[in-house]
Amino acid sequence: MDFLELATRRFSVREFSFRPVEEEKNTKILQAAKVAPTAVNYQPQKLYVIKSPEGIRTLAGLRNIFGAPLAVVICYDDTLSWKNGKDNGHDSGEVDASIVTTHMMLQAWELGIGSCWIGSFNPKEVAEAFGIPANEHPVAILPLGYPDEGCRPSDRHAAYRPDDEMVRYK
Repeated sequence: MDFLELATRRFSVREFSFRPVEEEKNTKILQAAKVAPTAVNYQPQKLYVIKSPEGIRTLAGLRNIFGAPLAVVICYDDTLSWKNGKDNGHDSGEVDASIVTTHMMLQAWELGIGSCWIGSFNPKEVAEAFGIPANEHPVAILPLGYPDEGCRPSDRHAAYRPDDEMVRYK
């Protein structure tokens, strides 16, 4: 499958089967995070792989993860992230973590594994629940698993703004 086909077919999975994700597929998804581009290649990402039944229950108690058997909390370490000296020291960590999350989502889909980017959660609660240090900031939760048989994309999945509303040529 070419990239645009992969990116177009991928959708947010909100119904997972109980089938566990094979370790070799999990490893490949994590490898995609490792090779993702980050500012100055500082690689500030920290990945908390939640797969034990206790960890999954804890995470599901903080945020709906749609019955996924596996989830990754994607964080960035502010002691490692690049600071933009031309923009008042703006920290690139959140952008880097977002790039990493995108790479993981696309790699997962290529392997037949669904995901759903979760950005609506309380980062302090997640950090406390999993003992994440204060210098590591949760940016996204990525539930992973095989889509349930009846899982379909939302009605808005294929709704795209017209090019003239999005693209500007100067």
